[in-house]
Amino acid sequence: MKKTLYAAVAGLALIASGATAQAEELRLSHQWSTKDVRHKVAQMVADEVAAADVDLEIKIFPSKSLFKPREQYKPLSRGQLDMTVLPLSYAGGQQPAYNLTLMPGLVKNHDHAARLSESPFMDAIEEKMADDDVMVLVHGYLAGGFAGKDKCITKPEDVKGLQTRAAGKAFEQMLAGAGASIASMASSEIYNAMQTGVLNAANTSSSSFVSYRIFEQVACYTPAGDVALWFMYQPMLINKSRFEGLTEEQQQALLDASAKAQAFYLEEAKKEDEASRKVFADNGVEIADMTEEEFQQWRELAKETSYKAFVEEVPEGQELLDLALAVE
Repeated sequence: MKKTLYAAVAGLALIASGATAQAEELRLSHQWSTKDVRHKVAQMVADEVAAADVDLEIKIFPSKSLFKPREQYKPLSRGQLDMTVLPLSYAGGQQPAYNLTLMPGLVKNHDHAARLSESPFMDAIEEKMADDDVMVLVHGYLAGGFAGKDKCITKPEDVKGLQTRAAGKAFEQMLAGAGASIASMASSEIYNAMQTGVLNAANTSSSSFVSYRIFEQVACYTPAGDVALWFMYQPMLINKSRFEGLTEEQQQALLDASAKAQAFYLEEAKKEDEASRKVFADNGVEIADMTEEEFQQWRELAKETSYKAFVEEVPEGQELLDLALAVE
């Protein structure tokens, strides 16, 4: 009787270990530290999926430990990477339409950004992703501002002659139009570039300014406030075929987790701007707020540079731009 019992227990243990061994694993890559809001979004999805107990595990590779920041979209589209949290404009070289997700003055505030994510404009962007075998799990925009190594930057004339890092092609075009010299790099490289004198100014998200400790290298910070020129779409993406290959229960657990994470992302994004303002001020950095008039100066410059170039370069560019501008 004891032998039978032991055999049954051993058999159950084997079944249990077999079930564990068969659990699906999704690899998620991103470029940020584990303290960054985008990592927290990824971790929330991973934790919620784990709690759903559907034999699905999400393994996160933070701090560009698996792929370089700008080299994640292509492996994602080819199925060599399962998931990522990525500034979509990084893939603007593969899909020029993505450059519209980082366009100066197009997004007014965080609630406006959330409406954009649920609009026909985003439907059109997601169609482009589907062509690349990619789909969105979590929508999210982050706001940002400017930082100057030696001076404040609130209006176009302030960047004239400065070596400046801009996040994305459209901002590079606008800043070049204002007379800045452009240095292209990932946000994770700004600190060293400023430290070594390669950069005089930079713009990126509020959260990146804090997580990369840019306050140690600059004299003045222009945070996102009542007017925010800089908004960047930074969603959580998954390889579409990989998602479709999951069981219905696994897919649902992933979608439920993503919906919860998206609501969290929006609220945290709002907090990031004020938090960055405080961190920079606490570290002795001068704070300079952009006025409505200065915002309009940038927007007029963007119309002449970034918007114009986008429409000229992308076959359906005007249609996409109009879709975005139609969202109130």
